[in-house]
Amino acid sequence: MRTVAAFIVTLVLTAELSAQEPARAALQKLNDFIGEWKGSGAPDKPKADPRDTWKEDISWAWKFKDKDAWLTFAIKNGKYWKSGELRARPDGTGYELAVVDVKDQKAIYSGKRDEKGYVTFECVEAATGDTNQIVMNTAAEGVRFVYRFAVKPKGRTNFNKIYQVAATREGEALGVSSTRKTGRECIVTGGLGTIAVSYKGKTYYVCCTGCKEAFESNPEKYIKEAEKK
Repeated sequence: MRTVAAFIVTLVLTAELSAQEPARAALQKLNDFIGEWKGSGAPDKPKADPRDTWKEDISWAWKFKDKDAWLTFAIKNGKYWKSGELRARPDGTGYELAVVDVKDQKAIYSGKRDEKGYVTFECVEAATGDTNQIVMNTAAEGVRFVYRFAVKPKGRTNFNKIYQVAATREGEALGVSSTRKTGRECIVTGGLGTIAVSYKGKTYYVCCTGCKEAFESNPEKYIKEAEKK
């Protein structure tokens, strides 16, 4: 009976993971976001007053639950944001970003990724009709993560730049040969493998705690996927 029960659990987990495939595939394009970042924020203008700058720590990770897969981020000491979730739209046309600010207010943005890797999200404020815009991208071979915030007043055609945050991946430095090209690929999402996991005496790598939990829930599923590649 215990063997039959274990087999049924495996079938259920496999079905759930297969249902995650479209979301995982769409979000894999944003794998470079995953990790820990040390950021510096400032007004988005050529010569910002040093008194207006701030420091913040950003953490991106994968999350999996039942048939769903998404990305999450948390910001420590952020001036404007506290956390958020990024999901792929079911119809495959782009992404949805849910942001929680430092006042615990939530806003939903719709976005798309262009060919250069920039992801642009926009949200129209119901009260004012203004359009808020967030642009995210990585640079320097994934060592740099940048996000910018701008506002287009109702009835206008141009966005006014408000602020930007430029962050460096924890443990990396600009101008120094990156240590990211280790050849270790996350067995769950294909991103940079930074955390070691093991199964039947063999070591594999995952990119974040979310992928670690997913792998440990059904290691054979992800190992078979990797072997097919």
